[in-house]
Amino acid sequence: MCAMFVYNYIYKTKGSPILLNHLSILKQFQHFCHRNKVTDFEKGLEFFAVFGGLDEQINLTQPLFEVVKTKLLERYGLVHKAVCNLYKSEATTQNILSAIALGDGREHAVFKRARVSTGDGEKIVDELVADGIITSQKAKPMGHLNIEQGTLSDKLYFQSPFVRFWFGFVSPFFKGIKEGNYDEVKERFDNRFSEFLNLIFIQLSQELLKQKFDGDDWLNDVRSYWDKDIELDIMAKTKSGKLIVGSCRYSNSKVKKSELTSLQEKCKISGINADIFVLFSKKGFSNELKLLKSENLKLFSVKNFKSLTKEGK
Repeated sequence: MCAMFVYNYIYKTKGSPILLNHLSILKQFQHFCHRNKVTDFEKGLEFFAVFGGLDEQINLTQPLFEVVKTKLLERYGLVHKAVCNLYKSEATTQNILSAIALGDGREHAVFKRARVSTGDGEKIVDELVADGIITSQKAKPMGHLNIEQGTLSDKLYFQSPFVRFWFGFVSPFFKGIKEGNYDEVKERFDNRFSEFLNLIFIQLSQELLKQKFDGDDWLNDVRSYWDKDIELDIMAKTKSGKLIVGSCRYSNSKVKKSELTSLQEKCKISGINADIFVLFSKKGFSNELKLLKSENLKLFSVKNFKSLTKEGK
């Protein structure tokens, strides 16, 4: 029995939070939506970005930061113990985790922000991957593309949205939190949370794409892609060999045709011959873009996330 499950078993009756870090991002989303009876998937996504992977009943009718205060900040000691049980609680490790939480996940940038050497950083990352806290994605995710990797950095991702939020918005301000001062947390939340949400949106969009192609021409790989010139939120390949590239935009404005044009230009720059383009949007799409929808252009909004909650998916 791993340490996390031992901890959960021992402390459950004492009110300790139960962490679901062992589940995939899809299973964590399904659990969160079912446990909290999510019907508004825009709001559900925002709360999931904070509490996904934390097995607690959440009141989605309250302002998000008020729930953060009640569930996390005012219970800091208890939640801190549960999180620390997942990894070796050392200053350098915490610095690396915080750097991953708020950056783009590129390994070299993480080590620079955490002020740790590449050698020491790689050892800590290996431990965190082995412990199931983070995952590592290679810089050349789709082997069928004939593009040199060069010195591109791998990317690091948290297994759980909640643990990512903890190290991005809570752990760095523990001194003030212990004194009941939440001003620093609130300031970071107000300034960075919208940006923070985008990765969760991308990850769930990738899961939705897997579901939509769950047929004879299923997807054998769905990831993000980056090289020295461009970065793509989604790249996938179907069983028949069709190449899919996509963009995810979590903003309060509708996605316009210019987003498709930009995506096509990125592909041209890196010599990527896409067969299908997919766009994901928080607020939907312009009429001009919707008129272009076809077998080669698929459009999805956050409302489509409802289908992810179906059992067996």
